[in-house]
Amino acid sequence: MQVKKEFTPQEKSSVKLTVTIGKDDVVKSYKDALAKIAKEIQLPGFRKGHVPANVLERKYGEALKADALGEIIDSSLNEIFQDEAEKDKRPLPYAQPVLEGAPVLDLEKDLTYTVKYDVFPKVSVKNFGGINVKEPQVTIGDKELQNELKAIQERNATITDRADGEAAQKGDIVTVDYVELENGAEVAGSKRDGYVFTIGDDDAYKISDDVAGMKKGDSKEVKKDGKTARVTLKAVKIKNLPALDDDLAQDVSEKFKTLDDLKKDLEINMKSAADRRVREMKNNDLLTQLIEKNPFDLPQSMLDTEINARWDMMAKQFQTTPEQLEKLIAASGQSKEEMLKQWTGDSEKMLKSRIIVDELIRERNISVTPEEIEAKYKEIADQSNSTVDEVKKHYEDPRSKEYLIDDVKEQKLYDLLYKEVKVSKGDKVEFADLFKQN
Repeated sequence: MQVKKEFTPQEKSSVKLTVTIGKDDVVKSYKDALAKIAKEIQLPGFRKGHVPANVLERKYGEALKADALGEIIDSSLNEIFQDEAEKDKRPLPYAQPVLEGAPVLDLEKDLTYTVKYDVFPKVSVKNFGGINVKEPQVTIGDKELQNELKAIQERNATITDRADGEAAQKGDIVTVDYVELENGAEVAGSKRDGYVFTIGDDDAYKISDDVAGMKKGDSKEVKKDGKTARVTLKAVKIKNLPALDDDLAQDVSEKFKTLDDLKKDLEINMKSAADRRVREMKNNDLLTQLIEKNPFDLPQSMLDTEINARWDMMAKQFQTTPEQLEKLIAASGQSKEEMLKQWTGDSEKMLKSRIIVDELIRERNISVTPEEIEAKYKEIADQSNSTVDEVKKHYEDPRSKEYLIDDVKEQKLYDLLYKEVKVSKGDKVEFADLFKQN
């Protein structure tokens, strides 16, 4: 097929493709379509496969031309997009070419048509000037260790009922019935039975201080934010924290014999977790600055696909369907469109970051050796207190192994980039706060 093509770049990483098919190929494609139908169709007065072409043209002329036009367009596009020389101009998998206008099949003329579609964005990451990556400063000392031990105590606490007649105290777990009142009558829709919270922690109704001192079965009226409510204390439970000793360490894991064993393990894990999080924050800072200094547009179809995939993932997390999730969101007073709009900025940044990383890995021809993968296995084993064989078993699946290889490539890339940009000390960050930051 004689095909002339002209690619015209458009905004937001889209392309307009104008294709011209020679008249001879147009006629041939039309005749092929005609012959195909002639073999299959059966009309009164003719045997199947023996209907004359001129009869078919009189009866189905316009339909035949429409079929032939579709075949010509599909065939020519397939030929163009299979050409390796034009691979960077192929449409994205989720961006089908859209026909502009209404081309007409004229057997006396060449056929010209135009389609528009999205392509993978081109990015040239060349500008590294002025980049200064801030490295958060994290200290892990006795205070941080004690906080982790406290969290372990909380997870291993036992819960018992406080004796009847004893007042609820800070730290107790209470169950209350709550209802708002207006002129002594209950306000419809405000009742909540069996609300559980811990006195001293944040609670939905800010009644923690009011409940402290109450006894099981007591009711009282409280005023909050100009509203009057009745609170009834239904149950009071005491949280009994285990002692920080060797027994607790052994309860946490059979690999610990003493409390010191547990502490040493916590220190190693906290250091590893902090290092990973700091590196993640540094990488995010670097990518943010690279995006700003090397701007490029994303095709709308790519962004839409990412956001909709995020919506579907959220539905799975809620163990529901995307349609049902939309109803749940609407019931909370927000629409799906509003939520997707809120996600746009984060999704755009994530996609651009991924594209920049992939481009730099390709451009710098970064690869991974078997020895580097072995070293990664050992690193993971050391950080997780596992054996190398256990780690290898985890990565037996080809897809998991591929993710690991990609991760090592990225680490090698960042190691190179940090030699080319400035890295300075950032703000001091508490260990616990390190994991609260976005």
